Order: sequence, then structure tokens, then C-alpha cells
Amino acid sequence: MSAPHLRVITPGLLTTLQDLGRWGFQDRGVPVAGTLDPIALRLANALVGNPPATAGLEICSLGPTLAVEAESLRLAFCGGAPLLHRPGAAPERLTGGRSHLLRRGDQLAIGALDEGVGVGVLAIAGGFAVAPVMGSWSTYRRARLGPLGGGPLQAGQSLPLALERAPAGSERALPYAFEYGAGPIRVVLGPQDDAFTAEALALFLSARYRVGRSSDRMGMRLEGPRLTHRQTADIASEGLAHGAIQVPGDGLPIVLLADRQTVGGYAKIATVASVDLPRLGRMLPGADMAFQAVSVEAAEALRRDQEERLRRLIAAIAAPKPAGGLDIEALYTNNLISGMVMSGEADEDDPSY
Repeated sequence: MSAPHLRVITPGLLTTLQDLGRWGFQDRGVPVAGTLDPIALRLANALVGNPPATAGLEICSLGPTLAVEAESLRLAFCGGAPLLHRPGAAPERLTGGRSHLLRRGDQLAIGALDEGVGVGVLAIAGGFAVAPVMGSWSTYRRARLGPLGGGPLQAGQSLPLALERAPAGSERALPYAFEYGAGPIRVVLGPQDDAFTAEALALFLSARYRVGRSSDRMGMRLEGPRLTHRQTADIASEGLAHGAIQVPGDGLPIVLLADRQTVGGYAKIATVASVDLPRLGRMLPGADMAFQAVSVEAAEALRRDQEERLRRLIAAIAAPKPAGGLDIEALYTNNLISGMVMSGEADEDDPSY
């Protein structure tokens, strides 16, 4: 029998192996990469009992179809509802935000993600049995850097699994959905906001922009009002942070994402507060947004609050509620049904009757 693996039947639109990033090599020109939605990765890993940074499959817009070639596995998907095909049985819709047990011969089909969500993450208990590249399991496909050849999934490919069978234990579910936030995208102005006219700054913070179709994991190209530089868009090349908003000579902002280059020579009008980076990572082309300036202190406070909310949600993960919301086991445990039977048989002279 072959080693445990997932066999790729169809690869989806863009499915890559990603963790929380390849840190420590930007001084050598190596991008960080990593998942566009670290919250989804951390939640999916928590549901199957993995450490938070365990690599999972990041799925963009339309997912793959995978066949289970292992005795069993436990998975969790955050970002939509996958469809399970069992041999000889009708397809079953699996719920996102909880773990599921699959067995050899099952096929998991992840179609279009939930409406308005551009990225989902699939985690497998135990993770994938592939070697890291430069300390990370993230895929940076522009340089073919990472495991599995450094590219997206391909039909017929095998994804080696670390475990032949799923760990013992019951399934687990999120008690509620994580709130990513709404409203304007929070930004800290600078570091080159002084390279823009006062009118451009006011326009940036009052206009609405649309995510362009040429956007990708490297950067989100925005469509909308053009911003005017005081003199030129060019600056001396310097390091780039996740969420930096460059404005090249055409005046249209580019928000840099996970696969961003390590240095750049365009003026940056602002940087997205880290609390809103997962929101950006989930946005589809055509989505619109506005920006709101906040202080560094406010941005840090927002991120600390987000981390605390995520910690509380992970701590609240428990066995999923049964279909219909009626927990028969809990009813018996609390003796509610037996109490009803006993009261019907009690003597009328009994004061407890």
C-alpha cells in the first residue's frame, strides 16, 4: 500500500500550500509569502489539533477536488462549505468551521467559496509530509520557491500526509464565526505621505476604490481616483512591509500583499493596519473599499483586540451541536427525560407530586 496522501483530481483556480510565512530572508531578496488569511489558517489548524503555523492548502475563489488515499484523515475548512463524495452514496455537504472525518476512497470537492470570500484554508490533522524550504512550507510561485515544486496544485499530483489515520477523538466546531470587521480599511499614513499634495491625501481618505482584476497575491491594484505627487513618484528603493500602499506614476494605489517584493522605489502614501490585512486577503476583484487614517497607537490596540478575540474563539472550540440543535446526550445527562417519567408515576399523597 502506498504512503498516505491526497490525490489531486482537479486543482482548482489557485491552490497552494501556505503557512504563516518565510521570515528571516528579506535581506537576501526572498519574499515572505504565507497565507493571505492567517486567521482562517489558525482557526482551521485549531479545529484539527495542529499547531497554529502548520501549513494548509490556501484556496482562491474555486477549490480543488481531492481523493483520500489514506486509512482516514481529519480536516477542517474555513472559508466555505466543501462537498464530500463517498463511494456508493449521495454527495454530502460538509459544514465549514468544524472538523470532519474522511476515509479512504472519499472525494472532497471544494467548489466556489462563500459569496464575497476570495480565500479559504484547508487544514489536515498532522499536516503534510513535505520538507520545508528555507524554514517554511509557504509557496512563492513567481520564483518556484517552496514545497511541491514551488507552484500551485496540478491534476494528478500527490500530497503526502504525515498520518496514515486520523487521531482519535471527537469532532470540534467553532461556536460562532470570527468577525473580521467592516467599514473602512484602517491605515497609518506614511512613510512618504509628504510626497503627495494635500488634495491627494484628502482624496485618498474620502474616495472609494475598487479591487482591480489584475490583482494577485503580490499586490492589490486599485481602481479609482488618481493621486497626485508633489514632484515624482520615485524614491530611493527601501524595504517593503505587508500592507504598504505604493502609488506609482499613474497615481493609482497598489496595496502590497503576502507575495510582495522585498524592496521598492515608489512613494508609499500609507500602510494598512495589520488588523485589516486578513480582510484585504479575502477580497475579490470588484470589491470596493475606503480608507481611514488611524494612529500607530490605535492600530496596535486594534490588533491586540483582534488577537484577544481570536484567542477566546479558539478556547471556546467544542464538540459540534447536533443537527436540529437537539442534544439527546445532554438531555439524558441532565436527567430531564427521566424526571418527566418519574413525575407521571408519583403517588398523589407524595408532597413532591
